[in-house]
Amino acid sequence: MSISHPNISPARPVIRQLDEGTANRIAAGEVVERPASAVKELVENALDAGALRVAVDIAAGGKLLIRVTDDGFGMTAADLPLALSRHATSKIDGSDLLEIRSFGFRGEALPSLGSVGRLVIRSRAEGFDGAEISVTGGRVAAVRPAAHSRGTVVELRDLFFATPARLKFLRSDRAETQAIAEVMRRLAMAQPGVTFILRDVTDGGEGRLLFRADAERGQDALLRRLARVVGDDFAANAVPVLAEREGLQLSGFAALPTYSRGAAVTQFLFVNGRPVADRMLFGALRAAYHDLLSRDRHPAAVLRIDCDPQLVDVNVHPAKSEVRFRTPDAARGLIVSGLRAVLAATGPRTATTVAQATISAMMPRVYQMDRPTPAALRMAAAFQAPMPGLAEAPVARIDPVVEAAPGPLGAARAQLHGNWIIAETADGLVIVDQHA
Repeated sequence: MSISHPNISPARPVIRQLDEGTANRIAAGEVVERPASAVKELVENALDAGALRVAVDIAAGGKLLIRVTDDGFGMTAADLPLALSRHATSKIDGSDLLEIRSFGFRGEALPSLGSVGRLVIRSRAEGFDGAEISVTGGRVAAVRPAAHSRGTVVELRDLFFATPARLKFLRSDRAETQAIAEVMRRLAMAQPGVTFILRDVTDGGEGRLLFRADAERGQDALLRRLARVVGDDFAANAVPVLAEREGLQLSGFAALPTYSRGAAVTQFLFVNGRPVADRMLFGALRAAYHDLLSRDRHPAAVLRIDCDPQLVDVNVHPAKSEVRFRTPDAARGLIVSGLRAVLAATGPRTATTVAQATISAMMPRVYQMDRPTPAALRMAAAFQAPMPGLAEAPVARIDPVVEAAPGPLGAARAQLHGNWIIAETADGLVIVDQHA
């Protein structure tokens, strides 16, 4: 008895060569999941082109418009048609797929975006005239002259108009905008020497500034960039990390255990400058803090692993968000041992946010009703002044401010070594560990 399959014809299937447009739309489904994916691909192209300033304008969460402007090397009129061809790239020569030192290398992003949206590219390379090319739903127009400064502008409108079913899976404009901002933040942390700007131009004009990080220079460039992107509290409570093992180098900043979060939202990992979301590396980060945090708390860290490209394969995921190390145990061990050594060397130091909160909680409270007003103080002073013609005058007495009774740990009086609080009780002293 034969069993029929509803998705397979009973006739013998024939192998066909897919046309270029269909192949590009399939690739778009793998590479471009949402507007944030398109922004990531275009900004990474700008960084690979040597840009020192990247500006992104979006409308309706990137669904109606994504415009990326850079000051990189630019392209010539002859380069533009090739840029829209699948597997055409300037990043690699194809001789070694492990020798990858750039963000992109497959040559799929631009043709994929052109197959599902309305794409226009204007560019000019140094010493050449500016040029423009457009592609709508996979149909490429002829190259035209265009006035443009050195660099490139890629403008993508009506994303997924050629595949409307994909639009149903997108989230609200607000959610898509937040996802784009997160992409920009991660790339800004990876490249502190580049200026990043993100604007929402949904309502026209100059738009609303969503994110800006100006280029940082000098020895503390990364820490200043992290203060701008992650927050001043993280920068103030993070310690530098530097370790090396079996050709892998670990660098970055890790926050003190007392600066833990309720969710894993302040964990950023990079491999050779590429933002990654690799479960093995995140697991190593959690393992490094295992003995220092309770189960419901998460560490905060911005870490980077640099190595020879031959030691890591970045071609294992369509979005290049996961990597595979030649020696994964070495990568995991480097993070665990490197972080534990740094955290142990810091000693019992407490995050400034914890210290301030602890001291505030232990300080005795003085209520406003117990404080004499300025008018009452002036009146009291007048009553204490001697009356004319009298040798002596009645003196008004001002009672001291009444403080609320201290808590069971007493009232905080001093802090030692940024960790120990000396509290005064009714009949003694209490030494409090802020870690607790």
